[in-house]
Amino acid sequence: MAFTERSAATRTSILSAARKLLIEQGFEGMTIRAVAARVGVDPSMVMRYYGSKAGLFSAAVDVDLRLDQVEEPPLDRLGELLVRHFLVRWEGDLSDDVLILLLRSASTNPMAAERMREVFAGQIAALVARLTGADGAAHRAGLVSTQLLGLALTRYVLRFPPMADADTETLVREIGPVVQHYLTGADITA
Repeated sequence: MAFTERSAATRTSILSAARKLLIEQGFEGMTIRAVAARVGVDPSMVMRYYGSKAGLFSAAVDVDLRLDQVEEPPLDRLGELLVRHFLVRWEGDLSDDVLILLLRSASTNPMAAERMREVFAGQIAALVARLTGADGAAHRAGLVSTQLLGLALTRYVLRFPPMADADTETLVREIGPVVQHYLTGADITA
């Protein structure tokens, strides 16, 4: 194996160990030493690649919402398709424990909160602007994020029975019109 391949494999192993520790023990349990021990490398190797615990955390929770996979539907179906995309992203083939971890951590950890803001403000606003071309895309994206993050919090973190027990199609049907309203100003009762 070439040097760069070994280096890439080590970086991947370090990130994987950091994510596992974040999921199992939270930010406080994800120490440079603990990550290094899991990978079987010296802590200086972790520092070499990521610079600090903050750098490692940022790399470990680098979240791509994969919004490029949201098709350009008819304008009147944007809300439903976006809610469905997020439900699939959180619990389907695209699922990613890092998103839920970030949501759990954001209320108590300033770095996690900042990362969540960056992910949602940047990626959702870009999607809203692309799909609707609407003025105020950042504001609309903020409104959409209230629904998506609220759904994620009640369904995956708090496990509030009405949300945790609901099937995907019910959630798409009931939350989609609200998201549609935020995206386009459409009447919710229509």
